Amino acid sequence: MNKLSGWDDTIVALATAPGIGAIGVIRLSGEKSFSIINTLFPSKNLLQQPSHTLHVGFLKEEETILDEVVVSIYKGPKSYTGEDVVEISCHGSPFVQQQIINACIKSGARLAKAGEFTQRAFLNGKLDLAQAESVADLIASNSAASQKAALHTMRGGFSENLKMLRDRLITFSALIELELDFSQEDVEFADRKQFYELIEELSTSTNQLINSFSLGNVIKNGVSVAIVGKPNAGKSTLLNSLLNENRAIVSDIAGTTRDTIEEIINIDGILFRLIDTAGIRQHTADIIESEGVERSLAKIKNADLVVYLFDGTDTVEEVVNKKIELQQQELKFLLVANKIDIPGEAEVKNKFSSVGGMIFISAKHHLHTEVLKERMVDAVLQGSLQMESTVVTNARHYHALKEVAISLTEIKNGLDNKLSGDLLALDIRRCLQYLGEITGEITHEDQLDYIFRSSVSESNYLSFVS
Repeated sequence: MNKLSGWDDTIVALATAPGIGAIGVIRLSGEKSFSIINTLFPSKNLLQQPSHTLHVGFLKEEETILDEVVVSIYKGPKSYTGEDVVEISCHGSPFVQQQIINACIKSGARLAKAGEFTQRAFLNGKLDLAQAESVADLIASNSAASQKAALHTMRGGFSENLKMLRDRLITFSALIELELDFSQEDVEFADRKQFYELIEELSTSTNQLINSFSLGNVIKNGVSVAIVGKPNAGKSTLLNSLLNENRAIVSDIAGTTRDTIEEIINIDGILFRLIDTAGIRQHTADIIESEGVERSLAKIKNADLVVYLFDGTDTVEEVVNKKIELQQQELKFLLVANKIDIPGEAEVKNKFSSVGGMIFISAKHHLHTEVLKERMVDAVLQGSLQMESTVVTNARHYHALKEVAISLTEIKNGLDNKLSGDLLALDIRRCLQYLGEITGEITHEDQLDYIFRSSVSESNYLSFVS
């Protein structure tokens, strides 16, 4: 990747989260990094020191001591950005940090823009675009699953899949293009049967990546779970039981919960946003309760998963009718019979034996709530989570892959209809373009600026070498 104009200066920024702490790290990147640090660090000439070494001493601006620091030096290209990089570990006072940054700016650096360190790593070929975007995903990860997905992409797992797809398509593309040079002689260099088999294989791989986005969205953003049911079914008790704390007010009086209550719980590395809704009943004279019911219905429509809670004393007919209704709405749901301790677990299970897939619990006594958690995870993951395989979590990648799939379908249709090589070549080029846009092999400067500006600031990501 050739460096864009205006990217040959030296930048500086705080590389750790702002605020008071024990230590803060300030990062410099660019060709003047060592000369700038030399003016501020008189203890020794860092230009003469080997790369990947640490140096302790006082940082000074003229005769004023700014702080006692540890300076880490990384000589390009073996650095995160591919440029000369200096990291200053200072004390975690925001005042001290700002003084050091100001001194670096006075010595010839400029303040880095959001995402600029990773953008430079991309421009210098240290990361492709998919890997660069995953840095922000890793920093924003808030569960084990999102961390593993981001690490898999950052280490090149996703890019390797795309490279395989692209390289194989380029091979046939070159043969098709070669045919165009000999169009007068009516020859075929690309075996159409092998090409068709390749397109089928690429379509399968692409669709697998596209289908993984629903899982990727769960991993990245969590799962919204609406806990719904009739008044006094035990929804708030269940919320408290899952959280192991008294978050919601619990009462035997129907209609206690008037508005939705939301809390987050981590189950097996997946974040679930639990939404305790107002009890749903068809007719109520209470205006406030009526508004709560309307909000509950809205939450059901937007939820990734509905946990519909029944009282163990409800009739089988009520449960069956509600199951049919949820199926008709095409909602992902779990049917849960609560309060099984009142009539007795065996009696409730026997009663609802004809209704498949029900979960039997007592939220009040924490009975079988772990089973419910397991079923919640299974419902959204639909099987075990294998992070060794690629999971698409980025919406930009998802939409580009959709375009790749469309292009592959058009190529397949072209082969079926025995289209000429020049028409096939157009569809192949379009497919290659969208594959290249994901990894950054085909980019536009405005697109890059938007991607890196809109990413979560990655400056607090630990440096590493390659």
